[in-house]
Amino acid sequence: MSANHQQPDSAKKVNFGHQEVSPEEKTERVNAVFRTVAKRYDVMNDIISFGSHRIFKRMVLHMSGVRAGGKVLDLAGGTGDMAALFADAVGSAGRVVLTDLNEAMMRVGRDRLLDHGLTQIDFCRAPAEALPFADQQFDCACISFGLRNFTDKDLALRELLRVLKPGAALIVLEFSKPTDPLLESAYKAFQTFWPPIGKALVGDAQPYQYLVDSIRVHPDQKALRQMFSDAGFVDAEYHNLLGGIAAIHRGRKPTEVPTTD
Repeated sequence: MSANHQQPDSAKKVNFGHQEVSPEEKTERVNAVFRTVAKRYDVMNDIISFGSHRIFKRMVLHMSGVRAGGKVLDLAGGTGDMAALFADAVGSAGRVVLTDLNEAMMRVGRDRLLDHGLTQIDFCRAPAEALPFADQQFDCACISFGLRNFTDKDLALRELLRVLKPGAALIVLEFSKPTDPLLESAYKAFQTFWPPIGKALVGDAQPYQYLVDSIRVHPDQKALRQMFSDAGFVDAEYHNLLGGIAAIHRGRKPTEVPTTD
């Protein structure tokens, strides 16, 4: 089977934060958000997470099982944090394909990774819902804080299943839902500071208001685990981080395709 080029259903509405918009409008709005923040994206991540996102990303690498010579898809790879970690893991004999839809984010990532001499990384601008890769190409796929921005999450998960080799893992690191009500209240109070900090850093509060809203409407841990299963992944599981403020989800492509009678 060749690469699948399905597109999100333009007749349905999708969430852009708390708003319901067409798939096309969400794609363009998300692109505009990341064009605005690309140059200061990593600085803001360090501020709002107190640097913890870097620890989480190393946990993702550990859970991936990636080995030297492997081929990894870093989807929504943006400025290249995960791609750099995977590049070290696969070594000179492996490949990492950093894929993102936003050109500004990819430009920042490409410049940074090439400056560090990581030549085993390829760059591909493409939507998550229509990956331009043949079936069964990758030993692992990763999404780091990007899934909630996808126009059609279910379609993207099916695409990821298609391009993974049998038995390969998909790892998703994403904001999630705190499991303790007091922690959830404190976290929401902390989030109110993000737009004014964003205003000070990049001159625009709106991208960080979108960040807050997108976290609040994103599926919780159990719902996302079910989405993995619905897409065809097996052994779907999640691991809460910081009491559920974030979570690492992991699923595996079946080694055998189920048959029907």
